This record gives sequence, C-alpha cells and structure tokens, in this order.
Amino acid sequence: MLLIQFIEFLQQRIKFVVWVSYAVLGLLVLMDALPFIVDKQHAHTRIESIPGFWSIFGLLACFLIIFLSKWCGHAGIMQREDYYND
Repeated sequence: MLLIQFIEFLQQRIKFVVWVSYAVLGLLVLMDALPFIVDKQHAHTRIESIPGFWSIFGLLACFLIIFLSKWCGHAGIMQREDYYND
C-alpha cells in the first residue's frame, strides 16, 4: 500500500521528477568528464579516454538490444490473438 502511495505522489509531481532526473544525469556526465574523479590515464585503448564513452556505449547497446528484441518478436515470436482459432 505504501508503494502505491509513493507512485501516486511521484505522478502528481511529474515535472519535478523529470527535472531531478535530468539534473542527476547532468551531474553524472560532469563527474565522468572531470579527470580527478574518473581516471582515464590507465585506459586500455585511446577511445576509452573520451569523456562519456562508456555512457554512450551503454546507451547504444541498450538501443541495439531493444531493436533486436522487437525485430525478433515481429519476425515470428509474436502471434495473433486468434492463432488457435485457425
């Protein structure tokens, strides 16, 4: 019951939740760009020294997983609701 009240509380303040989410995301990007927080001197490849590389890599990997999952679903995993009536 407490979880439902918390979700309703957040739904009533959706603009604030979005603003806080953007602020946290911006803070994380800033922390990744600061050299004294994230050590980029011991990167294995040159591309790893780019600020935010792993964040962008993870985002693109997430999009790829979603795209491939949807493609597999539409390619034959999903069936019509009246599949057994034929």
